[in-house]
Amino acid sequence: MPPNGGPQPANPNGPAVAPVPPVPVRPALPPVAPPNRFSGARNNFTRFVSSGGNDRASLGRALSRYVSTSSGSARQAAQRMGSSRATAAGLLNFLNSAVSGGAQQALRMLRLEGLAGHPIEEIFLGLADYICPDGGTVDEGIAREAFIETIADLAEAGVTDLDSLNADQMQTIFELYATNAIEARIFNDIGSNGITLPADAHEAMKIQSQLRDFISRGVADALSAARAEMQALTPQNVLGFVTRVYEQAFGILQTFGEAEGG
Repeated sequence: MPPNGGPQPANPNGPAVAPVPPVPVRPALPPVAPPNRFSGARNNFTRFVSSGGNDRASLGRALSRYVSTSSGSARQAAQRMGSSRATAAGLLNFLNSAVSGGAQQALRMLRLEGLAGHPIEEIFLGLADYICPDGGTVDEGIAREAFIETIADLAEAGVTDLDSLNADQMQTIFELYATNAIEARIFNDIGSNGITLPADAHEAMKIQSQLRDFISRGVADALSAARAEMQALTPQNVLGFVTRVYEQAFGILQTFGEAEGG
């Protein structure tokens, strides 16, 4: 009788038949997310909107529940950022190259040298097609929308010249992008289905401003804690850095929300 694992003859005179390999053990599929996982955050955000931006406790509860309940944790909320993490990593790699080697070299590395000397808004529009191409998924749309919003924010943030970009401005640009990306992700998840901003422009601006301020403070605090690490980024570790900043920002956002919501 052949040893275990050896070829087994089909019959005494027939050819040897290789043993059938065992069925591979596959990891279990992750559980399907409950369809109502956003309801608690959405209900509180609806109350905040209905108050015309006066019910900050509901805004706090909406954001804290978005992180803790809808997403499951700050870490999982960061993972939900998807394409926005890759875009942020590409943006940081470009900005780091511009700070360390100059704008022209950074543009040459991406074959965008024809944009050298152009206004920074034009340069970033060209950069958009490289780091966040216009895709067809919601996730890709959020990443690109946040990047376009960041371009519009540059002048107000005092970033007007890529040739003189410094480390502080690099942090400012990343903070703008991360804030815009988180805001777009949250609003897409809890604000886009059945929630209409007030027709009154002043109230609508007040609501958007408070949501953005909440998120901006979380991102700023996360980046302050990671400033030293940001100065030593390499293309190999930048994505991990971005993911950690998003995770820390969501954790801070949850803490702020719980404090505000009571």
